[in-house]
Amino acid sequence: MNIHEYQGKEILRKYGVAVPNGRVAFTVDEAVEAAKALGSEVSVVKAQIHAGGRGKAGGVKVAKNLDEVRTYAEEILGKTLVTHQTGPEGKEVKRLLIEEGCDIKKEYYVGVVLDRATSRVVMMASEEGGTEIEEVAAETPEKIFKEVIDPVTGLMPYQARRLAFNINIPKELVSKAVKFMMGLYQVFVEKDCSIAEINPLVTTGDGNVMALDAKLNFDDNALYRQKDILEYRDLDEEDPKEIEASKYDLSYVALDGNIGCMVNGAGLAMSTMDIIKHYGGEPANFLDVGGGATAEKVTEAFKIILSDKNVKGIFVNIFGGIMKCDVIAEGVVAATKEVGLELPLVVRLEGTNVDKGKEILKESGLAITPADSMADGAQKIVELVK
Repeated sequence: MNIHEYQGKEILRKYGVAVPNGRVAFTVDEAVEAAKALGSEVSVVKAQIHAGGRGKAGGVKVAKNLDEVRTYAEEILGKTLVTHQTGPEGKEVKRLLIEEGCDIKKEYYVGVVLDRATSRVVMMASEEGGTEIEEVAAETPEKIFKEVIDPVTGLMPYQARRLAFNINIPKELVSKAVKFMMGLYQVFVEKDCSIAEINPLVTTGDGNVMALDAKLNFDDNALYRQKDILEYRDLDEEDPKEIEASKYDLSYVALDGNIGCMVNGAGLAMSTMDIIKHYGGEPANFLDVGGGATAEKVTEAFKIILSDKNVKGIFVNIFGGIMKCDVIAEGVVAATKEVGLELPLVVRLEGTNVDKGKEILKESGLAITPADSMADGAQKIVELVK
């Protein structure tokens, strides 16, 4: 789950991580009032969307007075920002962060991620702050320093100090940088983050070390124990189909293709998308109905797939282990009748009660194309869609 920058800073502040003072605004008048309340000589007007690259897209403006705050707020609110992370369709700005300006001396990068190669949390830092970390990794990888963190001890102060020295934090600010990094690691672990990225981390003229931007993402599987984080969820930033899928415990991710996929099991779903691509098709979604799918769940999955107007055909690929093929077949038949499906539908069943499942599909009298294997099903749906 993603949250907005201002929400991330609220969390960081609770852990003693230094951030600039700021207020969220949903209207132009609220933006002006926020700037007035902050009383800073310079105010920063920042678009709040779930994507990076906002500054380059015109979503971050520095205002020197209240009139400029009003002008920039009017310009940004309601604007569709297109960045490298939003895709060409962009995202509409519905809220702003009004923040006090600060005297920036130098920009740095600090991030905490899980390194799957070592199965450890890693803190990375670089003195190339303000730049996309991917660019730094590609062009000057020697400027990225890493500390692998032992889960038993957590981030040790000496590791944070080593990072601070490696990225050339001024000696007199190293202790503040260490406090910052320790707090950031604590947030990452205690709040079940999947990423905690500060870009840029800045040193200021009055001797502070603070997060000028903050990107916190959270592990969806841990949200049941992070009720306070769940309250930050902004449904306006999410795909309506994905929101609907979450109501039925369906794992759904919208893609750009035209072949809807309904599969049980994440690994099989990934393989299904791969084999559709292999035969020249384009998957319209990732959809895992899980091991305990019911006829109702299958029907809802169909509705969600069909709510994507780009879908021109559906491939159902089920391996019945815990899930029985006859139950899935009944669900497919019921769903096809309920939604009045007119698009090509290919179904491949394998596993428990497979013969009974195929019989149900055959006797339904519906225009369902059976497939003998995953490859056979992928080829058939690609041809039918073409």
